[in-house]
Order: sequence, then C-alpha cells, then structure tokens
Amino acid sequence: MATIAHARETVHAARPATNPISRIVGAVSNFLRAWKNRREFYHLGQMSDAELADIGLTRSDLSVVVDLPLGSDPTAHLGALAEARLREVEVMARQVA
Repeated sequence: MATIAHARETVHAARPATNPISRIVGAVSNFLRAWKNRREFYHLGQMSDAELADIGLTRSDLSVVVDLPLGSDPTAHLGALAEARLREVEVMARQVA
C-alpha cells in the first residue's frame, strides 16, 4: 500500500513539471513553424499574378496577410482564403450548370 501511495504522489508531482515544459516546447515549435512559413510567404510576393491565380490566390490576399502578427502563420490564412474562393467558384459553377 505504501508503494502505491508513493507512486501516486510521484506521478502527481511529475505532471506539473512536464505540462509547462510541453507547453513551452509546443509554443516555441509553433512560433518557429510560423516564422519559417512567413519567410516562405515572402517568396509568394515574387510570383506573377498568373502564378498566384494558379494556386488560388490574388495579390490582395498577400496584402491582407502581411499585416498579421509576427507569431501567426500566414500560410494558414492564405490556405483558408484560397479554400473559400474555391468554394465560391464551385457554387457559381453549380448555378450555371
């Protein structure tokens, strides 16, 4: 019985130390991913309007996303914009057909 009680105390004592560390590691990982994606985002600005249209984006989409906070991932926002635009085109195509 004493061993089980000691094991429970050890597990409970270890949780608080692990939880903040994993949150910090997760936050740092998310920030680094967003920073890397932001660097890649700037390459999109060098693409022509036709190339941007091929991937479902417009130059104005880039203007909207460039003002996001540094830690946020611009590619996630661009992906959402492109998906929304694709859904709109699909809806319009169904109405014509």
